[in-house]
Amino acid sequence: MSTEVLNPTKIKPSKEFAGILKDHEPFAHGDPDDLADRLNGWFDQLMMQSGLGVSPALMLAICACSAMALAGLAFVMQESLIATAMGALVGFVAPVAIVTIIRSRRQAKMTEQLPPAIDELSRAARTGRSLENCLKMVANDTPAPLGDELKLVTRKMDMGLSVTDSIRELPVRTGLISTSVLTTALAVHEQTGGDLVHVLERLSRTLRDRAQFVGRLRAATAASKGTALLMLILPIAVVAFFMWRDPNYFTDLLDSRWGFRATMAAFFLQLLGSFFVLRILTRSQKA
Repeated sequence: MSTEVLNPTKIKPSKEFAGILKDHEPFAHGDPDDLADRLNGWFDQLMMQSGLGVSPALMLAICACSAMALAGLAFVMQESLIATAMGALVGFVAPVAIVTIIRSRRQAKMTEQLPPAIDELSRAARTGRSLENCLKMVANDTPAPLGDELKLVTRKMDMGLSVTDSIRELPVRTGLISTSVLTTALAVHEQTGGDLVHVLERLSRTLRDRAQFVGRLRAATAASKGTALLMLILPIAVVAFFMWRDPNYFTDLLDSRWGFRATMAAFFLQLLGSFFVLRILTRSQKA
């Protein structure tokens, strides 16, 4: 998916498009073997799929400003370098966490909107309209956020791109498997033809069944996910409480040899545990 983000459908610069097209400036460069490049690709996808219209560079600047603000506030209140470092870390991660929540809510909303939109597309195709006209009608009738993505597709078609090229980036921009299935169905229909109405009706029923199954699965695993998140947050909350209660707590602890070793070991184990917990949660969500 990261390769598709880095190689979107491009239109050559022209004077008639001046002031219309924006330069696409991702951080990633399409190297799947580079861990840093994959992290940059994840950040690019996060900003694209959040729908905020904020570039990755601007979001990174916001994170830096938030980190400096919280670090300065922690230093003024506690006068401790450790508290300052923790404030900087929280300030840097907080905007990214907020954007992640916004993306999740946006994807959940689009998941709810997609089956009715496919039903409307099927009804429009049943009347004998062309696929382009059907997509335009559905895009105009569908509210945001799915409607905004479909309108972007129709604008690309108005600029001369085919349906396949116009809708190719929809799965990347939404981050939903359902839109990938829809894109494949429309691309196959444009190339080979077939009974589009029947395909769309079956796809709509499949997406509704899948949404019901995912809802039951989330309800069944909510307790385990809550426990996992509590394991990640509780150690940080305990450390913050002790530092708020006694600003010299960590300074006195690190002055002793055993305290320094125990703190470093706890910090390493916390990072290792957080990595595995987040990895399990991410894989379970994708599954």
